[in-house]
Amino acid sequence: MNITLITLDNLGMNEPISSALKKRGHNVRHINFRDYKYKYPSIFHRVYNFILKAFFKKNLKTIHHGKEILKELEKNHEIQDVILTIKGDFIDSDSILKFKKFTKKSIGFFNDNIYRCPKIKRVIPSFDEAYSFEKEDCANFNMNFAPNWIYTKEISNKEIPAEYGVFNISTIDKRLSTLIRIANELKSKNINFKFIVYDKKNEPKTGTEGITYINKHVPLPEVNDYADRSKVLLDIHRDGQIGLTFRIFESIGLEKKLITTNYDIKNYDFYNPNNILIIDENNPVIPASFFENEYEKIPESIYKKYTVEGWIDNVIFKNNTFNI
Repeated sequence: MNITLITLDNLGMNEPISSALKKRGHNVRHINFRDYKYKYPSIFHRVYNFILKAFFKKNLKTIHHGKEILKELEKNHEIQDVILTIKGDFIDSDSILKFKKFTKKSIGFFNDNIYRCPKIKRVIPSFDEAYSFEKEDCANFNMNFAPNWIYTKEISNKEIPAEYGVFNISTIDKRLSTLIRIANELKSKNINFKFIVYDKKNEPKTGTEGITYINKHVPLPEVNDYADRSKVLLDIHRDGQIGLTFRIFESIGLEKKLITTNYDIKNYDFYNPNNILIIDENNPVIPASFFENEYEKIPESIYKKYTVEGWIDNVIFKNNTFNI
């Protein structure tokens, strides 16, 4: 099959989809429109874009992304069997409609929710099929459900004691107050941790809570190294979101215990209270006993569903009659 991936892949989490498809023998092209930066030619374009967004629900940046992607698609004269677009809300809907000229099927996947990213609503109809990791969005906007995937493989060396009790890396936002409460709770239990917060507007520092603030992105291999040297990973969900973040799937792939504020994780078949501690974001209580027992492997049949290979079967091939 000929498959094109169109993704906004800032951290490299989508590349395993391309690699897995290639291993199956498919011809795969990955267009990462992260590289298509838009710069306002003048102050008038900035003002014009403000008017477009306010009154016409359009954006020069998403139009630019669409035009550049279409240029790339036009270079390939062979019709694709599938074009899979991830984070299509960063592309204008007219361009996404034009994707269909280049493929037998156009699929969209969203791992943000409509509460946080209302632009998603405008592009859903432009796809032949749309998937989301947010169950409520699937029910309300006629999308198919697909969670995120395990992009890591188990690399943990269990013979070496963990350097950190708990690890988290995140971008500065409203979740910071929750992170600080969790840091203070861990300190009260004498549990060490490594919390890193990306804040591009300020100089690097270590706060009084023991949280490290940085202003440059940490490469994904380095993030994985921190995770591998930790006993437990921490996940703090965003307000209004119950879709499971990549941090949760990191913990499964690395066979690490998890602390999370996302109560909906109880409804997934891999949930095991020995492995996963659900806490109240406003009053986090973390028993020291959670760190005493080792991680319990989940059944292989369940694990496979959340691998990138399982994700591909669910999203690309589930409703198709293609020879895979």
